[in-house]
Amino acid sequence: MKHRAGFVAILGRPNAGKSTLLNALLGQKVAIVAPRPQTTRTSIQGVMTLPEAQIVFVDTPGIHKSDTLLNKRMMDSVRSSSGADVVIFLVDSLARTSEEDSQAVDLVKKIQAPALLVLNKVDKLAKPKLLPLIERYQALHEFAAYIPISAMKEEGLDVLRKEIIERLPAGPSLYPEDYLTDQPEKFLAAEILREKILRLMHQEVPHATAVVVDSWEDKGTLIRIAATIYVERPGQKAIIIGAGGAGLKKIGTLARQEMEKVFQKKVFLQTFVKVLPNWREDPEFLSAVDWRNMAGM
Repeated sequence: MKHRAGFVAILGRPNAGKSTLLNALLGQKVAIVAPRPQTTRTSIQGVMTLPEAQIVFVDTPGIHKSDTLLNKRMMDSVRSSSGADVVIFLVDSLARTSEEDSQAVDLVKKIQAPALLVLNKVDKLAKPKLLPLIERYQALHEFAAYIPISAMKEEGLDVLRKEIIERLPAGPSLYPEDYLTDQPEKFLAAEILREKILRLMHQEVPHATAVVVDSWEDKGTLIRIAATIYVERPGQKAIIIGAGGAGLKKIGTLARQEMEKVFQKKVFLQTFVKVLPNWREDPEFLSAVDWRNMAGM
């Protein structure tokens, strides 16, 4: 049997469960997860190495309308997946269908690669509703396969892996066997901190938030991290800090606890909150918080 290797883009509408699927496939957390749309802001690679294949998954932001410079850049990272060998188009099988679904499928059609329709959250879907849902998407595009799964419960993932591997080109591995993700540890720390904000804050605050790691000092058994949470308005800063600093303390504690699990070291985390009006429209700031520029910070 020939060894296979290639890139698999995970596309879909916001909140379809793309990051949950990536983490489930890899058996390890490399992408943050929150019950809010547009949690993922840039493409993230996760690499699965098996005896017969190496699959490089690319998790992308949800396909949505580009109404800010940040959103335009997020959609640029989705379009950059056009070189993928296989496409997973992930659908939240519980979500109401809309015209935006067909617009998202139009983006899939532009990618010259086999596309798998993967229906997520089917563990909560009444069985009689599954076939009509498949037929709806079949009318929009002739997908290479139709696969029901539950990323949260890790059901159907073996079938999905098999369908992917069958469609990858023959070739050697693209990365070393122990390579898991392209994310620098600094970026992952910033994302973990942002995930806690997404989970604990409400209304407009989470999407008006960016996190930058200002300093990172690895002392062997201890990592010292200083990070700044940027918001767009003073009112948002007050909400994050909370009464007597309780909000920021809770965010920092939860983030530190998860960082210690991920990095397998003690973490000393300092957090600050600053107001930067309209940062989502500031190209210089957006470049600074892009993980691709973080490795050298």
